[in-house]
Amino acid sequence: MSQEISMRPIAHIRTDFPEKFGIPRQSGLVKDLTARVVMEPEFANPDAFRGLEEFSHIWLLWLFSESGENTWSPTVRPPRLGGNVRKGVFASRSPFRPNRIGLSCVQLKEIRMESGLGPVLIVQGADLMDGTPILDIKPYHAGADCHPEATAGFTSENVDYRVKVIFPEDLLARIPADKRESLKGVLSEDPRPAFHHDPERVYGMSFGKHEIHFRVRDKVLTVVSVENRENR
Repeated sequence: MSQEISMRPIAHIRTDFPEKFGIPRQSGLVKDLTARVVMEPEFANPDAFRGLEEFSHIWLLWLFSESGENTWSPTVRPPRLGGNVRKGVFASRSPFRPNRIGLSCVQLKEIRMESGLGPVLIVQGADLMDGTPILDIKPYHAGADCHPEATAGFTSENVDYRVKVIFPEDLLARIPADKRESLKGVLSEDPRPAFHHDPERVYGMSFGKHEIHFRVRDKVLTVVSVENRENR
């Protein structure tokens, strides 16, 4: 018997990704990325977080808020397989699923009390767009959640894929010092769709207050310009 279930966000995450393009394809791939989980007022009760500081990692359950309503498909084309191989949606983490729920394992760096906001979670390794609604927060249990013997299916073909990043010093200097390593980590994951191979094409990616433009040739990504998004 079908039953409608309603949920509401308990928080929203603040990240350096105002758009989907460029976001790491999985959590934990770029460990230097820092984000803030800001609670909705109703759930900003410090008692709700008592003991969470004892855990090094947490699970975020969230909503694919930009994938559209009722747009699920039984098969999808995973980007890392070149976009031309179909797999079942339940064998993927595609946003085009019956219920648009995502999950991410992130490192919990700090629970910070901020004036007017209450407890704010400072996390690293998130793969979420800025403003994504958070549906729940759960602790990561190393003994139960970690399975070293697990197999990775078709994703194992690209698990170690990286590109070399050339980021000219004069352009890198335009990025805040505390964001530079995380940005280079994001670029090393090659944000392009896997079926794009034009070495002359210039891609643009929003990161924080900047627009990063780059080319990729022979597994070498070269940044060609950095522009302030607020001046456009």
